[in-house]
Amino acid sequence: MPTATPTAPAVRLPAPARPASPEVTVTDPALVRRAVKAAALGNAMEWFDFGVYSYIAVTLGKVFFPSGNPTAQLLATFGAFAAAFLVRPLGGLVFGPLGDRIGRQKVLALTMIMMAAGTFAIGLIPSYATIGVGAPVLLLAARLVQGFSTGGEYAGATTFIAEYAPDKKRGFLGSWLEFGTLAGYIGGAGLVTLMTALLSTDDLLSWGWRVPFLIAGPMGIVGLYLRMRLEETPAFAAELEKSEAGRPKVPLREMVTGQWRTLLLCMGLVLVFNVTDYMLLSYMPSYLTSELEYDETHGLLVVLGVMALMMVVQPFAGALTDRIGRRPVIAAGCAGFLALSVPALLLIRQGSLLAVALGMGALGLLLVCFTAAMPAALPALFPTRVRYGSLSIGFNVSVSLFGGTTPLVVTALIGATGNMMMPAYYMMAAAVIGGAAVWFMTESAGRPLPGSAPAVEPAPR
Repeated sequence: MPTATPTAPAVRLPAPARPASPEVTVTDPALVRRAVKAAALGNAMEWFDFGVYSYIAVTLGKVFFPSGNPTAQLLATFGAFAAAFLVRPLGGLVFGPLGDRIGRQKVLALTMIMMAAGTFAIGLIPSYATIGVGAPVLLLAARLVQGFSTGGEYAGATTFIAEYAPDKKRGFLGSWLEFGTLAGYIGGAGLVTLMTALLSTDDLLSWGWRVPFLIAGPMGIVGLYLRMRLEETPAFAAELEKSEAGRPKVPLREMVTGQWRTLLLCMGLVLVFNVTDYMLLSYMPSYLTSELEYDETHGLLVVLGVMALMMVVQPFAGALTDRIGRRPVIAAGCAGFLALSVPALLLIRQGSLLAVALGMGALGLLLVCFTAAMPAALPALFPTRVRYGSLSIGFNVSVSLFGGTTPLVVTALIGATGNMMMPAYYMMAAAVIGGAAVWFMTESAGRPLPGSAPAVEPAPR
């Protein structure tokens, strides 16, 4: 009988190692809601002041500057207003890097205090008739404090919401930041309109003009309370853990030269966003009154109505950016301004209430493409390590150079050329630049922020 050859014992090979799953941040819905409220309230307060100052400018000119020349008074008032834009980049240079070093929550609490204090202080300044030249000097000082603090506000607020939000809802949650912008502007302009209607000219000059500015005090306390209750964002907390010194050190040079391509992209996106924003919400009321001789009250009501419409659409448009992406929505806005700016302005120039409302409404809905998408798109351009600082620098430089100067530049262009269609051409030029920026940007919807772990909602119980 042949003997069987013994077989070798079976050897069990180890299973191939699986790559470790990346760290995932599970968001806290209650904390996310508080973060959105705290950030949106700061933006609302900034634009509440913007609305108040814009619509009570004539009264402020009489209170703070020598009497005799109403035009000179108005120019001086808007000069103090414009000064805030000049210091915004300086605020961005200070608060942005600070936010990447000591944390977003601490810096946003500081900017809230400064914004509220600057606005509240305006309501306490004695008139020119009381203290003479000291009145406009103090007004300018308060405006500089406001502008400096604003330099760290928007970039910090968008960063704060973006780093708290789950990846799949960043567009929807970020859109509430601009909802706060619209609410603040409507509140400020509406309050001035109401007081102008209810108070006599003497009462408005003697004490009524102070009320809107003094309201900033309680608003600031509420906003500070909300921000102080928040914890640091998970993304920044992770950066703290990576840093051996316990506090990240990011040179300013790294925020600028190390990110120069992305900074240019950011400035292009901010340019189209702010040129169209300031054109519609700041310049068009003056255009209706001064260039088209439209009734001032009706012009203001039309603008407020357009902003109310934008508020209704805003959250839905934000949610849409989560579904189809930021790039398609921003691109649609650029294409819309390129194609419809001239027809919309021609409608507005007809002068009838219906035509003005249709033209302004069309521009307002196009603007929503930017207000809904940008708060989520802009923070996603930069890695966590430099996000606050680089975004603050890029955003504020672009706003100061292009956004805040829009009314002045367009007025000068109309004066030089006599062409009343200049607002449309200016928006079209901005749309071309914005379209080029969209072409080069990377889609960020539904994806983790650069340098951060994926952020997801907790599983349903």
